[in-house]
Amino acid sequence: MTIPSAGRPPLISEDDRDTAVRRLQEAYGEGHISHEELETRLHQVLTATTHSEFASALHSLPEEDAGTTSTIAAAGGRIKRRGAWRVPRTLKVVSAFGKVRLDLSRAVFEHPAADIELQLGTGKAAITVPRDAVVDVEGLHTGWKDLLYKPRQPSRPGGPTIRITGAMGFGRLKIRHARR
Repeated sequence: MTIPSAGRPPLISEDDRDTAVRRLQEAYGEGHISHEELETRLHQVLTATTHSEFASALHSLPEEDAGTTSTIAAAGGRIKRRGAWRVPRTLKVVSAFGKVRLDLSRAVFEHPAADIELQLGTGKAAITVPRDAVVDVEGLHTGWKDLLYKPRQPSRPGGPTIRITGAMGFGRLKIRHARR
């Protein structure tokens, strides 16, 4: 998420560029564009300074599979997911300030692994994972406060693997395993 500055157009974020590069590589791998077109579009994505230049590199590409990547974003307030909800392969959670609460204890995992990318400014976040989940937090960077997480051995094999990556500014993230 880019936050526009007064009088200047919004910048293209590194996440946007990374996503665009991945989409171009997938389109090439699936035969939608040629090798030469891939090189031209990659150069365009990596050197674009305006959103129109950036968007033109992605025109005519097939749409991303909505079932594999999802984004939840809020500038402030609360982000909350609980109950029996479907967890996509990649979930991006973006919040400038506010509270984030993800309860995955009764969620439906359609993939054996789920990547949760956090981009949080201030505020606190809490994630409840299934009892038998394996949690990887190596890719998470915290700025102000440390992560509160006590790993546990899965009680039975076959639980989902949850990789939590991204960055947190001034908030604290608490991860706990569900009791049931």
